[in-house]
Amino acid sequence: MQDPRTYAIRTYGCQMNVHDSERLSGLLEDAGYVRAGDEDVADVVVFNTCAVRENADNRLYGNLGHLRPVKSEHPDMQIAVGGCLAQKDRGEIVKRAPWVDVVFGTHNIGSLPALLDRARHNARAEVEILESLEVFPSALPARRDSAHSGWVSISVGCNNTCTFCIVPSLRGKEKDRRPGEILAEVEALVAEGVLEVTLLGQNVNSYGVEFGDRFAFGKLLRACGGIEGLERVRFTSPHPKDFTDDVIAAMAETPNVCHQLHMPLQSGSDRVLKAMRRSYRSERYLSIIDKVRAAMPDAAITTDIIVGFPGETEEDFQATLDVVRASRFSSAFTFQYSKRPGTPAAEMAEQLPKDVVQERYMRLIEVQEAVSWEQNKELVGRRLEVLVSEGEGRKDTETRRMSGRARDGRLVHFTPTGSAVDREIRPGDIVETVVTYGAPHHLNADGDLLTHRRTRAGDHWEAGVRPETSGVSLGLPGFGTPPPAPAESGCAVR
Repeated sequence: MQDPRTYAIRTYGCQMNVHDSERLSGLLEDAGYVRAGDEDVADVVVFNTCAVRENADNRLYGNLGHLRPVKSEHPDMQIAVGGCLAQKDRGEIVKRAPWVDVVFGTHNIGSLPALLDRARHNARAEVEILESLEVFPSALPARRDSAHSGWVSISVGCNNTCTFCIVPSLRGKEKDRRPGEILAEVEALVAEGVLEVTLLGQNVNSYGVEFGDRFAFGKLLRACGGIEGLERVRFTSPHPKDFTDDVIAAMAETPNVCHQLHMPLQSGSDRVLKAMRRSYRSERYLSIIDKVRAAMPDAAITTDIIVGFPGETEEDFQATLDVVRASRFSSAFTFQYSKRPGTPAAEMAEQLPKDVVQERYMRLIEVQEAVSWEQNKELVGRRLEVLVSEGEGRKDTETRRMSGRARDGRLVHFTPTGSAVDREIRPGDIVETVVTYGAPHHLNADGDLLTHRRTRAGDHWEAGVRPETSGVSLGLPGFGTPPPAPAESGCAVR
């Protein structure tokens, strides 16, 4: 008997890619592969790529170059490249890196095991790029990375035409899963001990467009509230143009839907937003923020912002800073504009000099960090429920702290001491603690824990068990009538 072939997956980019990599792991393990150890040379190395940033190509080909001598020493090794960059570059990858064995796109991740077999049998590279989705990724098996938290795709693709974004051309038009399939996958995860799910889509709140229900996303949130054992529900990312009041009501009235909203702004300048083809303006954006805070005063709101879009003036940039100050984001993912071939913005005049973009970028970070720090300092003395996680506190070993996420998504470093702790605290367990210090990017809680609840997710983490879900496909069940809203709203710990 030969030992099974081993695999390793290297993932770049967004949460959609992270979740796709869980699907790739599930496919390979169903085909008899086993995950390679951290120090081992894998028989199959898969790159799941991103094409959003300008240096994505250089990063991929640099990593492929590092693997070339490794493959020379291990002739049976196979290298596969998938994801958005593979969809974009197609056959160019094997021309530039002829030691690559398989190239597959965003629409056919389910083909990977067969492509690896064909490449090995035919002793040549196999390139398969489909132009449209044939099988929804969630119909494929998945090996989940976390024992306590799971991604659940509700749609793939995007119908928007933002001038800076290459994603629609690589992921295709929006395809929505049927609500029964989504809820069945959530229930399957909860049955395996998962406490928290994040609903994923390029534009989650346009969910339902394919089957003609503009209120489908709010209904989906409420339906998740009826799943026993599901303690936290998050979602990412909504688009301001599709944000409706019923979603705000569903967030506020469904106890396990967390008071956390990640809503990309991109720019605070109406002129730049028009050039970006974002189809909302700063006044509309701020009105959504106001409604969210009126319904959920404790909501943590985060965003994405691009600095240095072609033609952005100092006045435009100041408008962005004004919206940042008014929105009081708890944090922001900030990016310097990255020129992507194939997007309308790449052909626009007035591409800004690098030094101008860098200087504005640093000013934006300074403003946002001041806003974040001010908000986090206001939380000192607040009691928080924390879902313990793994690997988020880089200095946990030297500080003897552990780390996790509060219900609003904030990172909390806490001291695992106190009479409430009678046994080991594991990732996946739930603790309650009091904030003692607020930093710009995290909270510290250095007093004794108030409570510690051991969970099945913690048991699974301790046993080295991770959820494995088979593909879910159930046809077209409807939502039915949502359950009545509970008397006490929100999910924040009081």
